[in-house]
Amino acid sequence: MTPHTHDVVPRPNWTAPPGKPPLSSRMMRATWRGLPAKQHEVGWERGLVVPAADGSPLLTDHYFPRTKGDFPTLLVRSPYGRGLPWSPLYGLLFAEQGFHVVLQSCRGTSGSGGRFDLWRNEPADGRATVSWLREQPWFTGTLGTIGPSYLGYVQWALALDPPPELKAMVVQVGMHDPHSFFHAGGALNLENALVSAAGITFQHQGLAPMLKASLRLHRRLREITTARPLRRAYESAFGEVPWLDDAMTQPDADDPYWLGTSLAEAAERLSVPTSLITGWHDALADQTFEQYGRLRRAGCETALLVGPWTHTSALQQGWPEVFSESLAWLRAHLCDDPAGLRPHPVRVHVGGEGAWRDLDDWPPAAVTTAWFPAVNGTLTQQTPTGSAPLTSFRYDPADPTPSLGGPLLSRGAGPRDNSALEAREDVLTFTTPPLTEPVDVLGPVFARLRISTDTGYADVFARLCDVDAQSRSTNVCDGLARLQTAGQAPSEVTVPMSSTAHRFAAGHRIRLQVSGGAHPRYARNPGTGEPSVDATRLMPVRITLHTGSALTLPQGSQVRSSSASDHPAPGQQAEAEAEAEE
Repeated sequence: MTPHTHDVVPRPNWTAPPGKPPLSSRMMRATWRGLPAKQHEVGWERGLVVPAADGSPLLTDHYFPRTKGDFPTLLVRSPYGRGLPWSPLYGLLFAEQGFHVVLQSCRGTSGSGGRFDLWRNEPADGRATVSWLREQPWFTGTLGTIGPSYLGYVQWALALDPPPELKAMVVQVGMHDPHSFFHAGGALNLENALVSAAGITFQHQGLAPMLKASLRLHRRLREITTARPLRRAYESAFGEVPWLDDAMTQPDADDPYWLGTSLAEAAERLSVPTSLITGWHDALADQTFEQYGRLRRAGCETALLVGPWTHTSALQQGWPEVFSESLAWLRAHLCDDPAGLRPHPVRVHVGGEGAWRDLDDWPPAAVTTAWFPAVNGTLTQQTPTGSAPLTSFRYDPADPTPSLGGPLLSRGAGPRDNSALEAREDVLTFTTPPLTEPVDVLGPVFARLRISTDTGYADVFARLCDVDAQSRSTNVCDGLARLQTAGQAPSEVTVPMSSTAHRFAAGHRIRLQVSGGAHPRYARNPGTGEPSVDATRLMPVRITLHTGSALTLPQGSQVRSSSASDHPAPGQQAEAEAEAEE
């Protein structure tokens, strides 16, 4: 890392301006329950101009405690505007707890100058903002960063060459690799790409433009996602969005378009204490697990919290837990107050059990077991022999298998009853008998599938479900892989199905679901070998699953368990929050 030096000069006296935080933020703050009591009255400076490295003005709001004394600073940089919900979530709440909060609009958004070019300018603009902070009379030289999603990406951008003032980071449901957000297993993450485009393009313009764009997308989602060709079909909802067209049409991670956009290297050498927060149905959960692994290998102090949340519910129903976790981390590393830290670095919520578990690492040590699809839709631990065809189904891209729940950015995310989906002829299910004792699954889940097709081109979607005593089938985790086969011999494909912490209760059944896609979550495979965004022809494909396929589950983990009653506020409500997503 490049060493940083700057002159240390006495800080002049600072007289706090008289402004109050926005009324809308104060009104939203008044509706929240289960948060720590306010410690300070809060003041507000609006529309400060911070010069970027090229001189572009970056508009910035400053929230501060109206109390004499020195307080550390939190930097929050956002392309989504500086109003709701960021103003109350970060500006108001954290200033109440004794932090200066600098909430800045990324270039080209919400009045900031220059052109917004996703991912390209964040390292330089972050460093320029820290240079500006050094000149402020209230800045003590102790800095933290915080924020979700793209607000997490800008933290990793600053961490590429962290300034000496940076003492802590809190990355909530955050991104470090744009390519893997847009493309997974060779397929385009279509619905999430469209929803993210609505947020980035319109949210910084205000609530009304964002609401209108979201409604247009909702009304036209089927029209857009079934258009042939798919390329630029989104313009009926958004108009021209050049960056979205570029991101959707560049599936190869090695394409020059993606050069420099992944910030994985920041975590590989970071020494700044970093707290990571995600949810089991967060669209960026896998990126968070990657960040955690890199930080641990680098020897960086880090903590991981995984709740029963989606990308958005982590900041809604899950906010009391997320806020408490974030505040404890920042107090420990910016205020020398470790009283609120957890004794173990990892805490995960276990679905099906309604409890939090404290772990020393993620994933925990576990025995990986294989479960094999067999005849009559059974799932067994008896090792099969041979590779004969087991069963097959016809996937028709003109009537694509629909997506249901899972790690989406939209309101439909999270656990859902899959019974109607599994009744379709293009969905296979393989299910165990009722379990005689609980089965705990903690860690990454994979499906190793032996597949043949009659056309050579197919996607395979694999999902782990928990089937209760009433035959309700609820998705736990899933994934998709694109494959190309040759001839009648089966090809083996491994489908990463993300990670989970889930207890299958006694009397429940474990189910593997297999289909040819999940649309519009993923762009449908046209079956012709053409790129999904350019295809104009659709060809049905018969997909055959062969004996020897397997679902691999990490079972039998030795972990510390804490019942929900051990963490009554707010962990006790976590299971109910997951159900509330429905």
